[in-house]
Amino acid sequence: MTMRRTEHTQDVEGFGTVRIDRIDPEADAPLIHAWVNEERARFWGMNGTTLEQVREIYAHLDSLTTHHGFLVHRDGVPVAIFQTYDPEADRVSECYEALPGDIGVHLFVAPSDAAPERGFTEGLLTALVTFALAGKTRVVGEPDAANDKAIARLAKAGFELGPEVTLPEVDLPEVFIPEKRARLAFLTRP
Repeated sequence: MTMRRTEHTQDVEGFGTVRIDRIDPEADAPLIHAWVNEERARFWGMNGTTLEQVREIYAHLDSLTTHHGFLVHRDGVPVAIFQTYDPEADRVSECYEALPGDIGVHLFVAPSDAAPERGFTEGLLTALVTFALAGKTRVVGEPDAANDKAIARLAKAGFELGPEVTLPEVDLPEVFIPEKRARLAFLTRP
């Protein structure tokens, strides 16, 4: 039996309880695989992956001390993938001056059969930003430059939009990530 490693729980007024758990590569791979292989997930960069590849990707991520993957729940229901990383240990550091206290983030909001809920992403971001800024001073996002929805959501959430950059290709034995045009976004602790 797998034990969940809950990292953060927060009640968000008018939204519900958000729980952030470390991804368990073995237990969570089937759910994540289903999510990331939908067309709407094209910006996440994992379309076409097999279940085993998803499991391997998140097992590798779980082995790192600089990058972490989380499954986010709202009132007990999985609703998102959230990843945090040390920008100085990531390709993004080649595109901006990483400062002490920076934390990089990636967010994937899961597909839902329900009608879109007004304020859903904002409610989720309330807890995610609180979690990310614990012990940090600035959140750095770098959504795909063509992902207008994600960029608009970050701006609405108070992120300051930075320049468009080209994140370089990463080609290592354990991971390959293609080059990507991204839009930097920053949120400094108030």
